[in-house]
Amino acid sequence: MENTLRILLTEQDAEAERVAELTGYLREELLELDVADVTALPGGEAPPGARAVDVTQIGALLVTLGSSATALNQVITVIRSWLGRRHDSQPSLHLQMGDDVLEISEATDEQVAEAIRIFTQRHSPAGAEP
Repeated sequence: MENTLRILLTEQDAEAERVAELTGYLREELLELDVADVTALPGGEAPPGARAVDVTQIGALLVTLGSSATALNQVITVIRSWLGRRHDSQPSLHLQMGDDVLEISEATDEQVAEAIRIFTQRHSPAGAEP
């Protein structure tokens, strides 16, 4: 679905609770936008006898953008702002729309800005400001 954005938040060596907390904060901010929905993606069932939690599934969100032409730009703005406030950690983000993927991890602010600009431009409706 082209009007959905998958977000996967991870943090190297982070406990599951930490990733869940960070994801919850990001989800709260995204819910304030003009988007149809922001849901946590459920992880698959743990294999029998498994004790570890798959941290990557805890940090998974699905943002349904709805029909607003500016929804993706709003979401990206919130993500950039949220990342900029994470001075106590260095989360990595995996953004996916359809088959298009953007990985954000160890990069300068300028590199992140340029990568996000290109990603957003590819998914913005014709005539919409990226």
